[in-house]
Amino acid sequence: MNDLDITFREEGDPVPFGRTFVASDGFRALFREGMALVEDTAAYLDGAGREEARDLPRQGALSYASESMRLTTRLMQIASWLLVQRAVAEGEISPDQALAEKNRVRLAASDATGSPFDTDLLPERLKELVAHSMRLHARILHLDRLISDDLPPPAPRASPVEAQRLLLRSAFGR
Repeated sequence: MNDLDITFREEGDPVPFGRTFVASDGFRALFREGMALVEDTAAYLDGAGREEARDLPRQGALSYASESMRLTTRLMQIASWLLVQRAVAEGEISPDQALAEKNRVRLAASDATGSPFDTDLLPERLKELVAHSMRLHARILHLDRLISDDLPPPAPRASPVEAQRLLLRSAFGR
């Protein structure tokens, strides 16, 4: 049993969403959806997508390359977030460690400007995968904000300069 299984709260204290969500069936369904999308996308890009890209005109091939790179980057961010949250749920890491991981692998906000390339030339399956990944990414960004709001703010770090000043004061009696 890990610390997520038992939560001692005072009467009237709010239930921390992040701790309860990552241990829920809803999170497990989200995890399965995200990982299935990663697998489906990889299979498409390595198979049918590669064949479809060969038949595109030059501008379409550039659009395909751009969108597939953005898609894989977005999916890697999603997968990283899901894996970190699953590790919290299983007690492998603490929420504080998850926050440190979050600072290493950031969930980038969606690019609202869109692609500078002509997305009309893209194969329909790629468009579907991009749209699905963007919806999933938006949901995860929202959940990440909710979970982050549950965590206490990080403790301020002691200034190394101040620590040295205190040592000097104690050594010289000032």
